[in-house]
Amino acid sequence: MYVFQCENSIDGIFTGVYDAWASKLGHKNIELSSDQNQNLSLFSEYIAVTTDSSKSRKVSRTLIQKLGVYFYETICQCAMADGSCRKLSMDKANAIYQTIVMALALPEGAKVLEYLGEPCIACIFELNRQTQNEAHHLLEFLRFAELRNKILFAQIHPKNDVLPILAAHFTNRLPLENFIIYDATHQIAAVHKASKDYLIVDASSINLSLAEAYSKEEETFRSLWCAFFESIAIKSRENLKLQIQNIPKRFWADTVELK
Repeated sequence: MYVFQCENSIDGIFTGVYDAWASKLGHKNIELSSDQNQNLSLFSEYIAVTTDSSKSRKVSRTLIQKLGVYFYETICQCAMADGSCRKLSMDKANAIYQTIVMALALPEGAKVLEYLGEPCIACIFELNRQTQNEAHHLLEFLRFAELRNKILFAQIHPKNDVLPILAAHFTNRLPLENFIIYDATHQIAAVHKASKDYLIVDASSINLSLAEAYSKEEETFRSLWCAFFESIAIKSRENLKLQIQNIPKRFWADTVELK
């Protein structure tokens, strides 16, 4: 068995798909792995994949042209998921590779996403749902704060790489605003300039102290909101379990009234 070890990212996995396909070693003899800490097998040959954006774009174009936008977006959202499919013990990169191979071998390839009896498709479905669920939560819970320079800033700590989904949503909803969404987990940020499209940039060296320089209006409204939140609370009816159910505790660090 030949195992192509790729980076745990969309570009990394798509580069792995490109290299594995181009190797002509036989699809049944190939596995993809995005887990850098996997246990190595004595009888497998491991091939390191160097991420290449041009190869990734070629795979993206092929998926869109031959299998459609919905198939492509589903695969991308699977690649954005944290980790691999634990229920089926399958690496997400390998599930993506097998799904693409199966889809391109069939006349109506995009319909393979309906074949949930196939382990790779079941894995794609599970991880895609995982990413969509967290993105849906963050679309509800994400809070922007206005800084002194009038830029809107939000910080999130997602498990999955959902930043592109959030950035696309808020670019559509707030086209005339300058905003930054900082993903502290993955050390990246979505930067949007008014009337332009967003960019995903490396934010490993971001100065978060500048993000706490709120405008006077922001400080006033934050104080008012916290006062309102406290004033409507009924101590005798406090239900911490229900509160955690409505807004999971891992989101509290980025929620003004629950910090």
